[in-house]
Amino acid sequence: MTMSAGWYLRRLSRMGPREIGGRVGDTVRRRLWRSARPDCPSVTGARFTAVLPAGTVAAVPPDAAKRLIAEADRLMAGHAEFFGVDRDDLADPDWWYDPKTGRRAPWGYAFDVPYRSEDAVGDIKQIWELSRHQYLTVLAAAYAVTGNERYAERVAEHLRSWWAANAPLRGVHWTSGIELGIRLLSWVWIRRLLDGWPGAAGLFEGNPVALNQIWHHQRWLAAFPSRGSSANNHIIAEAAGQFAAACAFDWFPSSPRWRADALRSLERHLRGNTFGSGLNRELATEYHGLVLELGLAAVAEADTADVPVPATIRLVLLRMTDALAAVVDNRLRPPRQGDADDGHGLIVDGTGTDRWASLLATGDAVFGRLDWWPAVTGTDVRTPLLAALIRPYAKKGTAPAVTRPAVRPGHFADAGLTILRGPEKIWCRCDGGPHGFLSIAAHAHADALSVEVRHDGVDVLADPGTYCYHGQPEWRQYFRSTLGHNTLQLDGVDQSASGGPFLWTRHAHSRVLVADPSDTSERGTARWVAEHDGYQGSVHRRQVELTAASQELRVVDEVRGPRRAVRLAFHLGPAIAAELVGNRAVLTWSRDGEDRSAALDLPGQLSWRAHRGASNPPLGWYSAGFGRKEPSTTLVGTGFADGTEGFTTVLRFHG
Repeated sequence: MTMSAGWYLRRLSRMGPREIGGRVGDTVRRRLWRSARPDCPSVTGARFTAVLPAGTVAAVPPDAAKRLIAEADRLMAGHAEFFGVDRDDLADPDWWYDPKTGRRAPWGYAFDVPYRSEDAVGDIKQIWELSRHQYLTVLAAAYAVTGNERYAERVAEHLRSWWAANAPLRGVHWTSGIELGIRLLSWVWIRRLLDGWPGAAGLFEGNPVALNQIWHHQRWLAAFPSRGSSANNHIIAEAAGQFAAACAFDWFPSSPRWRADALRSLERHLRGNTFGSGLNRELATEYHGLVLELGLAAVAEADTADVPVPATIRLVLLRMTDALAAVVDNRLRPPRQGDADDGHGLIVDGTGTDRWASLLATGDAVFGRLDWWPAVTGTDVRTPLLAALIRPYAKKGTAPAVTRPAVRPGHFADAGLTILRGPEKIWCRCDGGPHGFLSIAAHAHADALSVEVRHDGVDVLADPGTYCYHGQPEWRQYFRSTLGHNTLQLDGVDQSASGGPFLWTRHAHSRVLVADPSDTSERGTARWVAEHDGYQGSVHRRQVELTAASQELRVVDEVRGPRRAVRLAFHLGPAIAAELVGNRAVLTWSRDGEDRSAALDLPGQLSWRAHRGASNPPLGWYSAGFGRKEPSTTLVGTGFADGTEGFTTVLRFHG
């Protein structure tokens, strides 16, 4: 996908004067850097002191270590999977190759590379992901746990290969700050985890090539921060990586300045990216996880280097952790809201480790769990490593006194997110929040008033996910469209207006009128009412009630305004089989070997059809992760709204 001139004009229209001025300065600097590439200052006597405390690795649970080693052995055999594409070339990877399209990114000055063009470069996510070097942190962790030097030697081989192939400012891996920031964080952890290996110092602080790469990465990040309308999770990754490197690799004359500037940026943008309730302002759950991981990793470096951090940083991370504990379902799955690209801040675990359980376990170790937090039964490698470096929150001087929720929150007013919980492990997310973050709302979906319903962790009414960013515009459009969510569409258009794959030029505004998410376990009823103005001349209002006694979820949609064409969609999870007769669908699935069922009574005023795996146009799909999609059933009702009566949908779970 190559951006058109029209896209650039629309993008410019969403910027303020300060951002435009900053971007003009960036353009001038890029031109100057083309011919002026200074050498890394001379470094002598560098030592790495940011090591793990003695006994840390011994605290890794045996089952977590077993998963880690299995993953590391798979990587040693050259096998990995990124975004739905299996690779078998990791024994000796080509750093610029995209296995999805078979294309190879061109060589040249970094800022000349058209990385948004799949025709010229390939799928940029496929190329970038390997060079975040998070698979190397897994191999380094395997060395730390086992002492087997073959893991360390493979890490060293790949780092030397990457450094040789990716000279500073040459090629596609020097085009995006988030990539440089995450890569620096990976290098810090690789050096830490390899500390017992005799070749570690010679690979890093004793290696002029490594020193040059580390210095140029930090110089780049200091010069080209994400700005203004782009200051979302990207700036957090840039600041966290810069700060981590300036703490752990503090070998350069500029290290103190880089460290101070990155810490200021991290504090400012962690606050700016997070609601007071603790939820991420992008309203994209996976980015909540990414930012929390990055923030925890940055604090670990600060505490290891004995660098004071503003109390607000720990406070934001505490609130993010409490918010995560509040919104997950009984299987520790959070909402599937907004964009998701499987991005992680730090990976040291094997396949099968639950990301969200890991974050909650780390939160427990660092902040202390509250009585209402869900129990975490899984294990992971990362928690004992981070917990060994981060000072406990309750320790004197680490944080101010703060009041934490006494009971599990169900409504987050600033984020417009409400969780209704019922008996038999019924979980329902209601969306009445802002349309994303900042003027472009890059990772938002047109999902105002959508609902997401699970039964014992199984997606019943599902958020279909994200699937892709670049290269497949029709799929990008579908997965973030109004029709692609469990909500109501008028006149065949989205509630908010898209200006491109990461740009919204008009935002629907929602407001929550009633939010009573009280626990329904004692045969009560939880209720939520909200409306949005995304359709000019009309208002869509939705009421949701979850009643314990009948295990019934009732959704009533009203359209106030002139007569308009309606499409009401309900997307079923991939595990759900549906038999639609008239306006009733019988839903069946199984969980842990037990058959389950529900009845979905749909509004009789509309004509209903089931769609599954359609491609032209896309309809009836579920994406469990970035780059992966599978057919699922979508029920779509069509008709007209004339403002005289609402559309009532009832989902009733059986026994």
